Order: sequence, then structure tokens, then C-alpha cells
Amino acid sequence: MTARPLAADLVPMPWRSGLLSSLAEDETLLAVLLLDLDAELRFGSGIVAVTSARLFACTAETGGDWKQWTLQSGLRLSHYDHGGVGTLELHDSERRLALWRYTLEQNAQALRVVDAFDRRRDVLAGLVEDHTAGEHVCPDCRAVLEPDQEECPICAREFETPPTTWTLFRLWRFARPYRGMLLAGFLLTLASTAATLVAPYLTMPIMDDILIPYQNGAPINAGLVSMFLGGLLLSALVAWGLGWAKTYILALVSERIGSDLRTATYDHLLQLSLEYFGGKRTGDLMARIGSESDRICVFLSLHLLDFATDVLMIAMTAVILFSINPTLALVTLVPLPFIAWLIHRVRDRLRTGFEKTGRVWSEVTNVLADTIPGIRVVKAFAQESRESQRFRDANLHNLMVNDRLNKVWSVFSPTVSLMTEIGLLVVWGFGIWLVAHDSITVGVLTAFIAYISRFYSRLDSMSRIVSVTQKAAAGAKRIFDILDHVSSVPEPVRPVHLAGVTGRLELREVAFRYGSRSVIRGLNLAVNPGEMIGLVGHSGSGKSTLVNLMCRFYDVTGGAILADGVDIRSVPVAEYRANIGLVLQEPFLFFGTIAENIAYGRPGASRAEIVAAARAAHAHEFILRLPQGYDSLVGERGQGLSGGERQRISIARALLIDPRILILDEATSSVDTETEKEIQKALDNLVRGRTTIAIAHRLSTLRKADRLVVMDRGRIVEIGQHEELIERRGAYFRLYEAQARQVDEEPVIRPLPIPEKEPS
Repeated sequence: MTARPLAADLVPMPWRSGLLSSLAEDETLLAVLLLDLDAELRFGSGIVAVTSARLFACTAETGGDWKQWTLQSGLRLSHYDHGGVGTLELHDSERRLALWRYTLEQNAQALRVVDAFDRRRDVLAGLVEDHTAGEHVCPDCRAVLEPDQEECPICAREFETPPTTWTLFRLWRFARPYRGMLLAGFLLTLASTAATLVAPYLTMPIMDDILIPYQNGAPINAGLVSMFLGGLLLSALVAWGLGWAKTYILALVSERIGSDLRTATYDHLLQLSLEYFGGKRTGDLMARIGSESDRICVFLSLHLLDFATDVLMIAMTAVILFSINPTLALVTLVPLPFIAWLIHRVRDRLRTGFEKTGRVWSEVTNVLADTIPGIRVVKAFAQESRESQRFRDANLHNLMVNDRLNKVWSVFSPTVSLMTEIGLLVVWGFGIWLVAHDSITVGVLTAFIAYISRFYSRLDSMSRIVSVTQKAAAGAKRIFDILDHVSSVPEPVRPVHLAGVTGRLELREVAFRYGSRSVIRGLNLAVNPGEMIGLVGHSGSGKSTLVNLMCRFYDVTGGAILADGVDIRSVPVAEYRANIGLVLQEPFLFFGTIAENIAYGRPGASRAEIVAAARAAHAHEFILRLPQGYDSLVGERGQGLSGGERQRISIARALLIDPRILILDEATSSVDTETEKEIQKALDNLVRGRTTIAIAHRLSTLRKADRLVVMDRGRIVEIGQHEELIERRGAYFRLYEAQARQVDEEPVIRPLPIPEKEPS
């Protein structure tokens, strides 16, 4: 027996000895699937293994005995999944030989088993050459895997690019409209920097031509003093005026860039499909658009201006220093290589650290975004202490990450300051030596020290800019992660425009997968204009997913959906959805007035049209009972209204846009019987003359449907009217019987008797 040790290690001990003892001497174990469900979908254990010659299986149904099938032509192992459950079926040319079920946690193993089975069967049949004998390969990309690898490192790899300073240059697309103001700001920065460099230059003649001669007994020239002092005052005033102008202009530009960045990010976010939002936290997205864009705005308005000023100041100061004394100027550059080396060492750690602090801070905002909207649930279950602990943990994590980052920064900044102080000390020492040897005058040394002080102060400031630059780069990267994301529901390249939509829908071989989980497979359905279709089935049968596909919240992964004979993927998204009215199980109302919520789909609707829609939705009466009627404010998510009132406003909102296609997703499932009757009256007005797709928890509410479509595991199993389906005694009959039995078993709640008043 020469089974590969690594593959054998994948077999748990209860099965290992039995399986390995069954292998022939030259037989190799290729892939293993550990089953965690039995054929009746109960949790259990079992194993399916593929070797170089056979397929083995052992489950509770076989009593612990091993079953085996020799790999040969005509033997087929098929795989499919639905609703979180995967299935393997073994067939020959005539019948099904075996069936195994498992949860999708084991899906990677199952795919590997199927691939190994197909590949080895074809090799034994002589259909293909065995180039990777005994090797595991990814079923998607065909990359060779190690025997103990559960996932393909290529397919499962997250293409997460680290933040880089070059990301900031991508902001030019938002700065381009303001390039004239940016040029003006740059010229003003150049001029103001030059003005500030005048003062140290004037100290040379003041020292050499006025103060030192005066100490040697010469009289002070008052005119010369006035001229130099006037020059100092004038340079200060010019520098102030130019500095104010450049700061104001660049602040205006940065605010506009930040505003455009927020707007573009939010607009792009609204264009992304529901699939994107399903994998993101609200607090994280809010932090990106809010705090990250603010961080970039501050960088552009303050720190980038300081950085530009520092660069200009250093460059212009260096030119002046070399013009005064090249030898002394070279001495001033001694600390620069050390500072540059330190910046290079620290930059990457700061950039990745600030990117991590942004993600960690979003964890804090995620807790707030979860608990504040759900505060009623928190209080109802008395989980205040638990949520408080969640916030403390997130806040502590944020603190720890920032502490590690500050440890790096706290060493970097003082070290740069120390090097600049040492550089200044070297200049003093060398300058005194030059004065002692009559190589330069005291005035030259004084001016040189004044310039070098500014040079090193700007160098120190420039090194500190590393921190805010890396913060801005990390923030820009998190924002561009949104802007770079492509919607899975794209706009058509060559759009087809629908004129006079009739409401005819046709589904042809529609299939859809959530990631690796198959939800709908090979579904066909034709809906006539004005027809009402009721979708029924157990939870997880694919009803809501089908509705989402009809609304094009997601795109089908197979087949096509046609509206009036046109593939909806070729119609502009907004144009197509303008023909759809949607009433959800949990209606969402925005903060604002009743009238604004009803007119959400048609903001320009008149008050008379809003009232007419509310009347048709049987909402007019309760709206008038509110303090300000149609101008009454609705709290966040409609908290001030009952569930039935929110639902009727939602129906009025759908009525107002007069859609040709109407989607009702469990519109009456969360209300009491009396409220349901009111909502049903509103729905009767809503569905009249429209193509309607209705999902209902209570089957009795769908008796008016022209046809009922019964779904099970992503497929249509029955279609017909209520009476017809009852007579068939199929899937719909079982659903109806189960619901009727549940109603019969519900206890009847009778009011307590009112005690008679005792005689006095």
C-alpha cells in the first residue's frame, strides 16, 4: 500500500484504517469529502473518497460498511447545491446508484472530489493523458494544489493592494477643474516664500555696514537704518498679504475637491448593486465618505500647502546659502542623508498603519450604526451592557492600533528634530572657525544662521508632513476602493429603450448563484400583461431571489429575463425600474413628511395627486388624524407609525408612479387580520390593470391570482389556479394543508368576562 500520507491524513481516524486497508498496493488516494448530513438532511457523518481506481463511500445508512465503485466509462458523479445544502449523485447509464448530502462548508472538498473523479475516470478510459497523476487541481483555474489545501490560493486570493502615496496623484481628476486656481495658488506660494526670504538677507548689511562699524566708533547712518528697517517691514507686509491670498485660494480649492470627492463617491455608491452592500458594513461606508474625505480635504487645504511652502523654502534657501558661501552651505547638508534614510524606513510602516487605523475606526462606527437604529431591539432584550462591551472592545482595539502607530511616530519626529539641532550646531562651529580665520564676516554668519534656522525648521516640518501624507494616502485608497468597484448590474453598452411598456415578462432558463451557492436553476415562466402571478413555496425556495432578479437588483448568472421581448440587461437600469412598483414586507420610510414619502418616486407630484394615491391606498383617513396631516413628520424609518400605516403609505408610494409591473413581497405578512383587510383593499386598487408578481405568506391572500407558481429548491414544480392545484394534491396541496392545520391548532383567544358590579 503506497497511499500518499498527506491525503491519508485528511481521513479521520474512525474511517482511516478501513479505507486504507481496502486500497490495492498501487492505488493512490486522491480526494476526500467529509459528509456532515445524511440523505434525510439530518446532521450526521460520512465520507466519500476518490482513489486512482475506485470511488469509496461509508455513511450511517450503510451501517458503517464501505461501498465501492470502479471508475469506468459511463459512470458519472454530478454535483449541485441549493439553499445551503450540496448534493453528490452517482449515476451509471441506467439509474442513480448513490446520493450524498453535505453543507456548503464542505463545498471545496466536494468540488475536488468531483474533479478528481472525472479526471481519473477519463484517464482510465483513455480519453485524456494523465499529466497530473495523483495531484489535486483547482476545478476552476486548474492550478495544481497540495493534498492538504482546502481552497485554491489563486482563486481565493484577495487582491488587496496596499496603500501607496501615489494614490494621492489620482486626486488630480477632481483637481483638474480648478487648475487655474491651483496655478494662482502656486504662484502666490512662490511669491510669499520669496518675500519671507528677504528679511534674513537684509541682516547682512545691517550687521556689517551699521552695527559692527558702530562698535568700532563709526556713527550710525540714520537714513541707511531707515531704509533697511523699511525693507524689513515691507517684506513682512508683502509676505503677509501673499500668504493670506494663497491660503484662502487653496482652501477654497481643497474644499471643492473634497466636496466633489464625496459627491462622486456617494453617486458611485448608489450605482452599485445590492450584492456590494450585502458584503459591507454601514458604519464602514459612512466612515469612508465622511471622515476619510475630511482627512483628504484637511491635507489638501493645510498640509499640502505647508509641504509646497517647505519645498520652495528649502530650495530657495539652498540657492541663497550656496550664493553666500558654498563651503558653509555644504556643511548644512550633513544631516540630510540621515533624515532621508529615516523617512524611507518609517514611511511604509506609517502608511500601512494609518490604513489599518481607518479600518479599525470603521469598526467603532459599525457598532454605532448597528445599535442606534436597532436601539428598540437592544432595550427589548436588555442587551445594553453587551452592546456597551462591544463598543469598549472596538474602542480598545482602535486605541491599541493607534498606540502601536504612535510608538513609531514618537521615535521618528524627535529623531529628526535632534538631527536638525546637530546640523545647526555643526554650522555654528564651522562658521565661528571661518570667522576666526577671516573667511567670512560676522554679518554673513548671522545671515547664514538665520537662513539655516529656517532651512532646518522647514526640513523638520517637512519630515512631520510624512505622517499626514500617509494618513491622506490611506484615506484616498479606501475611497478609491469604492470608486474602482464595478457594479455587477452594469449599464448596457448599446442601450435599448422601451416605449409603451405592456408588462409582459418572460423568464428563459434563468439561473442564479449567491457566490458558490446555487439558488435558482433552469427556471422558465411567461407572464402576460395585466396578469397576477402568485409565488408560493417554502422559505428558501427562491421566491424573493426571483423577485430581485425581475427588479434587476441582481443579474442572472444563466438564461435571460425579457420585458416585452427585450432582455432587461440591454435596457438602462433606471429606465427599466421606472416601470416597476415595489411593496416590501417591511416598508422603509425616510425622515420627512408623509407627503414627501408618498411622492418619493415622483418628487414633482402635486398635492392633489398625492392625496388621490393616499385615498386609493386607504391611507387618507389616518393621515388626516395626524397633527399636521400630510405635513406631519415621519420619524426615522417611520417609527411614529404603526406597521399597517407604514405599509399603506408604501402602497400609496407605489400607486403614485403608476407602474406597469408591480412586485408585492409579503406585503401583508407582518400585520394583524384587521389591518390586513385594510391593506388588501388598498392592494386591490393597486393591482388593477397591472402585471403583478405577488409573494404571500398566507396562501388565502393569493386566491385572486390568475395563476399560482409553486417553487421548491429554485425550480418551478407546479403552475395553476388555486382549485386546480388543490385537485392535483401535489406540492401546493401540501403547503395549503400544512397552513390550514396550523390555523386549526392555534388557540382561540377570547376576551375575559367583565365582572358584574356588586350590589352596594
